[in-house]
Amino acid sequence: MERAAAMTQAANEKSSLLVFDSLGTPEGAMAAAKQAVKARAGIVIGPLLASEVPAVLRVTQKSLPVISFSNDAALLDSGAFVFGITPHQTVAAILRYAAARGVKRVGLVSGVGGWGQQALLAGTEVGKQVALETTPLLTPVLAGGADALPDAVLVTDAAQLAQIAPAAAALGVQVLGALPSLDLAPEVLRQLEGAWFAAPDPGGFAGFARAFEERNGSRPGTITGLAYDALNIVRQLRSGGGTDRSALLSASGFKGVCGDVRFRDDGSVARSLAVLVVTGGQLHKVAASSVL
Repeated sequence: MERAAAMTQAANEKSSLLVFDSLGTPEGAMAAAKQAVKARAGIVIGPLLASEVPAVLRVTQKSLPVISFSNDAALLDSGAFVFGITPHQTVAAILRYAAARGVKRVGLVSGVGGWGQQALLAGTEVGKQVALETTPLLTPVLAGGADALPDAVLVTDAAQLAQIAPAAAALGVQVLGALPSLDLAPEVLRQLEGAWFAAPDPGGFAGFARAFEERNGSRPGTITGLAYDALNIVRQLRSGGGTDRSALLSASGFKGVCGDVRFRDDGSVARSLAVLVVTGGQLHKVAASSVL
């Protein structure tokens, strides 16, 4: 993430980026935030984990914007911005696409952990908005007569997805995936033929990924791209004269390799995503969502 952030600096430009290690703990995050305040930082980018965010906010006291990389909806209205790609963003994008393609009934497979539970809540909420009938499935096994089968099944866990997808496809049920990451192994992708996902546009991410690999010798993941986007947002804010909260909220939006974004007053971030389909073991873009 630090290397991605450094890529936003011009070669002859004096770096204004200060990096403080949170150590992955609330105590470490608090100490890092105190260092940032002492160094007169104008904006805080991070921390990574949801458990660290309250500690940072106790230090900043809302005097500095905090753009966290968490995707936890529990942080909304906390004072921090939730910049991670959230379950609600992915579910909203994929269900809107499914509804436009004629899907009427969606079975929601019980999720695992915080991501899964938030994704299922989002499925119920978004389903109402786009006139989809959503029904929780207590078991990932698709059973019953043809009349009882949903048109599609939304799965929020990669392991469950690999188990469910072949059976769903055999029954003519469309598979929808809402995962925190699409860094899936080739053998997993081959089991997901025809499945639909929502994720950052691979085309928009590709240029950054090539540049990062050439510079650092390794492929970046989504969280690395988010760090790059966050620092580019700061650069745009600085060129406009300020990095305070009002500057973030008044901007009409920002371009990013992980999707265009717009910041909201409750700390949520509206984000555009691509809809992808698995064909021949590869992910291919079939549609783009607007900034939700």
